[in-house]
Amino acid sequence: MSHADRVYEDVFEMMPSLENPTPLVRLRTLAPKAAFALYAKLEWMNPWGSVKDRAAWALLLDLEERGELKSGRSLVEATSGNTGISLAALAGARGSGLRAVVPNKVPLEKKILLRIAGAQLEVVSDELCPAPGLGEGSINLAKTHAKASPDRYVMPNQYENEINALAHYRTTGPEIWRQTQGRVTHLFVSLGTCGTVTGTARFLREQNPRVQVIAVQPTEGHDVPGLRNVSQLGVSKLFDRSLIDEILEIDFELAYTRALELCRREALPAGPSSGLVFEGARRVAERGGEGFGVMIFPDNVFKYTANMAKHIPSLMEGTQL
Repeated sequence: MSHADRVYEDVFEMMPSLENPTPLVRLRTLAPKAAFALYAKLEWMNPWGSVKDRAAWALLLDLEERGELKSGRSLVEATSGNTGISLAALAGARGSGLRAVVPNKVPLEKKILLRIAGAQLEVVSDELCPAPGLGEGSINLAKTHAKASPDRYVMPNQYENEINALAHYRTTGPEIWRQTQGRVTHLFVSLGTCGTVTGTARFLREQNPRVQVIAVQPTEGHDVPGLRNVSQLGVSKLFDRSLIDEILEIDFELAYTRALELCRREALPAGPSSGLVFEGARRVAERGGEGFGVMIFPDNVFKYTANMAKHIPSLMEGTQL
């Protein structure tokens, strides 16, 4: 393995780490204040295209180390897409399978990518993001499979497993600290399982308690896959409000328009969740003062082309004969 030459013996050596961080790229056109630098951490540069590669790899290794994947057991997990894609691909390369329980409203692109990555797909009537509750909710259904067939399935449970947050404590936080040479003043992040914000914030706060952690949430009724607002966080046991200085609520439509601006004006193929994070960072920077902000951009726009066209109809112009 040579990170300098980018030569690897297998894909697992490419997983992000302190020695192999995802890039930080400064916004030059869209940053509102020169004194408040905004850097995007491009998580789509991970092998399977999202920040969820970090948690998926850590969860998979933990299951292997505890002997949970012996005797041909497969994984079963409720997912809005990215974690499932990462788990299916990485587990498949290690000889295990994944049964992905997916809400129906997840974009078609992600469902197809799950199949491409090798997942057995089970689509259920649920919210855009897997939700807690009774009946056929995707999380409840995944738990039912794991309990009913323990010899066949094991559930990593990204919503409750502390390994999710630990993955970011061990990788994302240290990468940001080293890449910014300790100058980071603000961390901007979205809310989903909350593994990213909890693990990264814990590490950065240990290095400098003055680092400001800003969480960005979409408005109620949103259709930004993978994201939640605080009212939906009952699903996650990883949410630690004490680590967050401020929660900004952003009109979810801006997730799509800001993503388009990032694509066109910064040449960054940012997905809607990245667009929402950028809007939150932009608002904080506009308040004035100096800063060094790091924005976690979870994934790219290519999984959301249908959603982008839905929210920005002008994108369809000229696409048909």
